[in-house]
Amino acid sequence: MKQEITGEPCSQNRTGVMNDLHTDNLLIQRVSHQDEAAFHELYEAYGQRMYAYALRITGDPVQAEDVLQDSLVVVWNMAGSFRGTSRLKAWLLGIVHNTAMKTLRHTSNPITEEMINTLQDERDIPEDQVQQRETANRLRNGMAQLSPEHRAVLDLVFYQGLSLQETADVAGCPVGTVKSRLSYARNRLKGLLTGSEDVT
Repeated sequence: MKQEITGEPCSQNRTGVMNDLHTDNLLIQRVSHQDEAAFHELYEAYGQRMYAYALRITGDPVQAEDVLQDSLVVVWNMAGSFRGTSRLKAWLLGIVHNTAMKTLRHTSNPITEEMINTLQDERDIPEDQVQQRETANRLRNGMAQLSPEHRAVLDLVFYQGLSLQETADVAGCPVGTVKSRLSYARNRLKGLLTGSEDVT
């Protein structure tokens, strides 16, 4: 049966988004007042997402954990600077992004098996396990050849669900640069997965 389109679901969705924003704003306000319980709530809500993003940029679980811990210190100390002009998720990922990029400034780490596992979509698992391993190897090689900046925009858009503008804010670059990095990264990975490595 064809679903009828009404204004009610959109209204409910907007209400849900507003409630989430309101809840996040109250949470970060509590953290800004050095409320340890609120800080634990924030970690429970966003800690794993922050770690996953750090891992996808650094490619190293130990380094990603360090980035997470350093980012949480920044959040604790700078919570009062959050003005609610962006989603809390984007603000937190921006802190992780800046911390990770500083960490990588003088280091270059390979992409690990754990990182590749976090990138795989559980809804799209190939039936042939051999083909799956070959695809994972190609993806690993492709991701390893991308810069942290290119890996970052892929993660922010496709895995964190940020808009292009939010991604630009997190990465500290214009929207046009985000689009360019996305295009390059997608073409690069597509070329490696299909056996054609030329990037136009």
